[in-house]
Amino acid sequence: MGGVLVHEWLARTGGSENVFDAMVDAFPDADLLCLWNDVPGRYPGRRLDETWLARTPLRHRKALALAAMPATWRRRRGEYDWALVSSHAFAHHVSFRDQPDDFAKLVYVHSPARYLWEPDLDERGRSVVARGAAGPLRALDRRRAAEADAIVANSHFVRERVARSWHREDVSVIYPPVEVARIAERADWTADLTGTETRVLDDLPARFVLGASRMVPYKRLDLVIAAGDAAGVPVVIAGEGPELDRLRAVAERATVPVTFVGAPSSPMLYSLFQRCAAYVFPAVEDFGIMPVEAMAAGARVVVGRTGGAVESVVDGVTGVHVDFRDERALADAVGWCESAAGRASVARAWEFDRSRFVRDVQRHVAHFVTDAPTPSAHDEARRAAR
Repeated sequence: MGGVLVHEWLARTGGSENVFDAMVDAFPDADLLCLWNDVPGRYPGRRLDETWLARTPLRHRKALALAAMPATWRRRRGEYDWALVSSHAFAHHVSFRDQPDDFAKLVYVHSPARYLWEPDLDERGRSVVARGAAGPLRALDRRRAAEADAIVANSHFVRERVARSWHREDVSVIYPPVEVARIAERADWTADLTGTETRVLDDLPARFVLGASRMVPYKRLDLVIAAGDAAGVPVVIAGEGPELDRLRAVAERATVPVTFVGAPSSPMLYSLFQRCAAYVFPAVEDFGIMPVEAMAAGARVVVGRTGGAVESVVDGVTGVHVDFRDERALADAVGWCESAAGRASVARAWEFDRSRFVRDVQRHVAHFVTDAPTPSAHDEARRAAR
């Protein structure tokens, strides 16, 4: 018998999918299990099983599928000694038929299901049906969390949520993997831009405040515009999404120019990070990968005073923690970022590199499983040399 890596559903892109990709690399002999996989051929040569939900229209209707997930994860086929579970909904409910007595269930939690435990952060939890089912589901969710031999959270912010929701205090933290090595390897990403992208970048103001993310309400990109307004610095907003029209209306009322860059490629995004006076990240995220990506490119980052980004951005060293309601504080934060060097940002970002995640998660599993992969001496030496 061996191990299995478990994930909710595999979308084409996403932060939790990036974590699972790194887990797959860390444990090359483990089988894989998910509710459904939207990227056929994602892991060539690996055994990947899907649940019955993959063969139904529910795979395209996550909100409707949620009710079926807890039961779907129980008594799965497969003989395993251990499972490493990547969970942000109900994957931590997983169990297998005929589990050995020493079976180890290890959970890496991105967050307890927000629609269930934090309905103010997830609209799926605000319906009458969801509110009525919340009580029994919470009790079940907490019981399933108690089955885990160990729980690792992706930030201290989530660790506190786990304690509140699941009543588990014995939770450690391993930060998610970020492609720092790839981003930091180039001092100038503009050489990778297309001709059209180069013209777009050249047409931007010489100095600008940057906001970059999906244009959805909780990202609060309007506060990026407010930061530029407060500091008297032009603003660039990169991304796309349903908030675009509202953000354009906010931009029309701003006292500084606001430029929108739609759907930037990775080289374009990294070039914007390298050029900006400050990267402003108002969202309250469980961890927040983009602030680390920005630091890897040398950007100084403005974040709020709560959420996972507070743990990666070092106040007064790689950026500023600020109250976004305070215009004077926003202006001062942007001014500090303009005057600060980017070397400290890059150095801090390396602490979240993908290689560090792989090493830490291998060590974690090896603590419970005697035949699990561990970091090689070569990998350890290479990391120490860097």
